[in-house]
Amino acid sequence: MVDSRFHAASPPQTLSALLRASGFDAIVDDVRSAGLLIGGAQELSLAAADHVALAAHRSYQADLAMTGAGAVIVAPVLRDAVPPSAIAIVTPRAQEVFTDLLHRLYPADTRGVLASGLPTGAVALIEEGVQLGANVVIGPGVEIGAGTVIGANTVIGAGVAIGRDCVIGSNCTIECAYLGNGVVLHAGARIGTEGFGWVDLTRSNRKIPQLGRVILQDGVEIGANSTVDRGALGDTVVGEGTKVDNLVQIGHNCRIGRNCLIAGMAGLSGSTIIGDGVLIGGGAGTAGHLTIGNGAVIYARAGVMNDVPAGAHWSGAPAEDAKQWRRTMVALRQLAKRKDS
Repeated sequence: MVDSRFHAASPPQTLSALLRASGFDAIVDDVRSAGLLIGGAQELSLAAADHVALAAHRSYQADLAMTGAGAVIVAPVLRDAVPPSAIAIVTPRAQEVFTDLLHRLYPADTRGVLASGLPTGAVALIEEGVQLGANVVIGPGVEIGAGTVIGANTVIGAGVAIGRDCVIGSNCTIECAYLGNGVVLHAGARIGTEGFGWVDLTRSNRKIPQLGRVILQDGVEIGANSTVDRGALGDTVVGEGTKVDNLVQIGHNCRIGRNCLIAGMAGLSGSTIIGDGVLIGGGAGTAGHLTIGNGAVIYARAGVMNDVPAGAHWSGAPAEDAKQWRRTMVALRQLAKRKDS
């Protein structure tokens, strides 16, 4: 979710004024737009009456029907699914128009670890027994629990909360994040970095503001030089007891369950959903917006392009059931031998 501890919104303004300032010149056929005050943006499922939200394609339909947003930027195909309580801003360029609004609603630079919506002069809260290495930088409003150890040269951005008995290695950066108790970050880990989100692809490549958070639950361990990107609007979540190896990339809005193991150099594209107890081998990768069910095993170097059922074992690229992949490999080798002979 968009958290005011990390991202300051501009003063509330009417929807019609916001649209005009953003260059949206289509007619909004709803008289409420002149009086509706918009104070920020939010996901459909979390939005309130003073929020604007996005519904760009059919995968948003279930959340759209239940949203409490005051206004929704919506693709034409979803116009009839907008609830009566919300003003529909209908455009085939829904993602781009929403991005324009985000730049207006959150004009502060979100790329710096000290940018935040906290009051000026907010003081860090550090409990007793915290150990800080040399040259640690702590931003305003940071909270650090008792017994936590933070290595040299680590930078902690404004508003970050770190639980008790954590071990944060040297040269880490943490921003827009909440860490539970007993979390371990190895040297060079990057938590809460901007997600890789763009519109007008390969033309202007305009940045989508990354306004979400990272949530690392109790007992999570992140390996050296691994990166966990914050969500675009929602949260990137790593579940309790999950262990992530070195040099792993976790994209924005990924949601990883409890007690998973993710080996080195794996890469999870944005909005990958992983259940509990999943094993992912080294160098494996996923396409975005897919689900891997509880207890699944993804073998090393697999390229996952589709949803994986719970308990399944997949390998290969593109990945498929491991037994089927082995049969395919045997058949290919037999064909190659026949050709050679």
